[in-house]
Amino acid sequence: MEQRIGSSSQPLEGAGFDPAFIPGLTSPVSGETEDAGPGDVKPEEAVEEAGADEPTPTAEEPDDAGEEEASDGPVFEASDRRAKFVADHQGVRLSLDDQACEFRWDEIGAVETETPRFGKRFTITVHTPDRRWYPIEIEATSRSRFAEWDEQLDAVMDKYFEDETPETKEEEPEESD
Repeated sequence: MEQRIGSSSQPLEGAGFDPAFIPGLTSPVSGETEDAGPGDVKPEEAVEEAGADEPTPTAEEPDDAGEEEASDGPVFEASDRRAKFVADHQGVRLSLDDQACEFRWDEIGAVETETPRFGKRFTITVHTPDRRWYPIEIEATSRSRFAEWDEQLDAVMDKYFEDETPETKEEEPEESD
């Protein structure tokens, strides 16, 4: 639980402090400002320019050709009515209600699972190297799913997660007698 230091009062908002708070009370602001220079872009033009430069991908054209090859590996997915956890070749994705976060494999320090002694909530925690953690609880239909989920997640972690740095993977030269 976070605790804030300082005043807990919020700045006041409303028609008493800002007449533009009520739509239609004041005249609309013109599109140009007095200090706009010749190189400045209006917000409407910025939206049009951004949309014109980017081609929209179609279903026939894959975004990445290498993605098709990597998607053949193991995938772990667990979800309930509110939460969802997906681990595949791209990384790990967590979602709870309308909130979601995504981690690439190089952004993950560890993935931890926890099974409760009683109950059916399976907890998966993603740890990042900067000492932050993101837990998510998924309600299983039965406690027997816990072992199945652990095995599937282990298979994905074994395939994609590298917890050793390249320097430690190199074999050390053998000592001769």
